[in-house]
Amino acid sequence: MILRDVSCGYGGGDIVKNVSLELPANQCLAIVGPNGCGKTTLLRAVCGMLPYKGSITLGGEEVSTMKRRRLAEKAALLTQLSPVYFSYTVYDTVMLGRYSCKKGFLSTETDEDKKAVLDCLEELGLSDCRDRPITELSGGQLQRVFLARTFVQEPSVIILDEPTNHLDIKHADILVRKLTEWVKSGERRAVGVFHDLSLSMRFADKALVMKDGQAVAFGEAAEILRSDVVDKAYDTPVREYMKKSYEMWK
Repeated sequence: MILRDVSCGYGGGDIVKNVSLELPANQCLAIVGPNGCGKTTLLRAVCGMLPYKGSITLGGEEVSTMKRRRLAEKAALLTQLSPVYFSYTVYDTVMLGRYSCKKGFLSTETDEDKKAVLDCLEELGLSDCRDRPITELSGGQLQRVFLARTFVQEPSVIILDEPTNHLDIKHADILVRKLTEWVKSGERRAVGVFHDLSLSMRFADKALVMKDGQAVAFGEAAEILRSDVVDKAYDTPVREYMKKSYEMWK
C-alpha cells in the first residue's frame, strides 16, 4: 500500500494535506493523533469512500480508478460497534462477507463459501453461536462476528476505524491479536486508527502520527510512539502520563 502526497476533505476543503507513506506486506499501521486531526478522513480516502488528490495504490492499483467490486476484493472496513437493526444469524452475517467473492448478488453459496465461513467462526470462537441472531450477542461477540465477516471477504488490506472503542480489555486484546495473526499469515496489511496508544503499540509495526491534517512522523511504531513527537502532536506530556499510569499497577 502506497500513499503519495494525499490530500482530501469535505466540501472542497482539504482536511488531510500531503500525506505520504508506504506499508509493506505483513505489517500493521497505526494512525494516531488528537481528535480532528484527519485520521478517519484519511481512512475514508484509502478505502475509496472519499475523493482525494495525489495517489493511493493497493497492490499497484489506483484506488480512485477501481470499480466497487474490485475495491471490495482489495480492502475491507471494520469500524467501531454501531447499533444493529437486523436479526440475521451469526452464520448469515459472516456469509455476507463472501459477496465480494461472488460473480453475482444472487449467486448461491458454494462449498468453498461455507468452509470459509465455518473455519472463520471456529477460529474466532463463534461456532457455538452460529445460529443465534446477532441482536442477542454481547458487544465483544458482535465485533468478532464483524471481524469474521471481514476475514471471509479475503481482502489484502483491512481498514480499522477505532474498532475497539466499545470493547472491554479482554475483547480488545482478542481483536488485536487475531488481526495481527491474520496479517502475518499472507500478503496482507492492516491500517487502524486507535485512541489507545498502548493498544496501538501492541498492534502496529509502523506508526503515522498526525496533527492538523498533516503527517508529523512516520516510521517504526516502537520508536515513533515512544518519542517526543507524540507529546508535541497531542500538546500534552503523553509519555509521562503513560509512565505514571504504569507505576500505579506496580
